[in-house]
Amino acid sequence: MEIVTASMDDVDTIVDLWVRLAESQRAHGSHLFGDRNRTAVRETVVQRVVAENVRIATIDRHIVGFVMVTIDSGRYEQDETRGIIENIFVEPAYRNQEIGGELLDSAEELLRQAGADILALEAMADNESARQFYRAHGYTPHRIELEKSTENDTL
Repeated sequence: MEIVTASMDDVDTIVDLWVRLAESQRAHGSHLFGDRNRTAVRETVVQRVVAENVRIATIDRHIVGFVMVTIDSGRYEQDETRGIIENIFVEPAYRNQEIGGELLDSAEELLRQAGADILALEAMADNESARQFYRAHGYTPHRIELEKSTENDTL
């Protein structure tokens, strides 16, 4: 297994993997559609690839996972530079082989080199395996997002 910087030749495969990621996260309560977002995701992937902010895991030249990162450049001044791990995905057949950990390590190093003081990522609250994975790599909750339906639940 090898972790390398993604190239423009990898964009379509990364987009396909992102679509699979989004579709799989719907089982954990995500509202994102996979294929309906293909065009928007492709634009983001291209931007991140051009900026050299996408790493891929390959086995025998086959992409089996990816991670995308960025530096938080919101409009508010902050006392820390936040590195954001936007997406991380490993094909199910290749999980539990340390590939996700290697991708995460690569993303963290990339963000440190870019000047990040802290690292942040999101996981679905219902995705216990992802949350365990991140806890095992030192991540702890910082902010919790809450939501509720606008449907009348008092009936």
